[in-house]
Amino acid sequence: MTERQRRLLGEAGRFLAVGGVATVVALVLFNALVHGFNTGDRALLDGQPYLAYIVANSVGMLVSYAGSRRYAFRHRPPQQADGGLTAFVGINVVTMTLPIACLWVSRNLLELDDPLSDNIAANVIGLVLGLGARFYLFRTFVFKRPIHLTEMYDDPSEVVPGPGESADAGPVSEPTDRSRSSRVPPPAP
Repeated sequence: MTERQRRLLGEAGRFLAVGGVATVVALVLFNALVHGFNTGDRALLDGQPYLAYIVANSVGMLVSYAGSRRYAFRHRPPQQADGGLTAFVGINVVTMTLPIACLWVSRNLLELDDPLSDNIAANVIGLVLGLGARFYLFRTFVFKRPIHLTEMYDDPSEVVPGPGESADAGPVSEPTDRSRSSRVPPPAP
């Protein structure tokens, strides 16, 4: 296994661990808001599963960002001034449409509104659909890996051209004194 593959597997494992914690937080909150846990006759957002899903997953998103920044992608320094939070939220909002669409299909087309159906639609099928997209998008746009100088060349084993040498044509001719003097600013009075 190459170093790159090991690094990718390590990131994927840490990403799944952080996502697991965030998913548990969102799952418990979603079920409490929509179905209640012995909270009386009606849950707080009974009859509003989409709003409950958005609220629960917004809390889960905050847990996920903190875990991703501090654990899953800790070796990738922030590239944006806000540490990637804006891009992270944007990606989560876009990919949140997948589980919401699954929940909509379950509730409106299949007419299933029990807790098991809601959880299978949104928190199993929707989660799987969004998981791969988020991992790729987070690695690509939020937690970018810095590029090392050796990676900028096709073959890192090639010798980097030294001073006075061109990578394509060999030695570069030195400019003449006349051309050099035309670039020097005149002395200050």
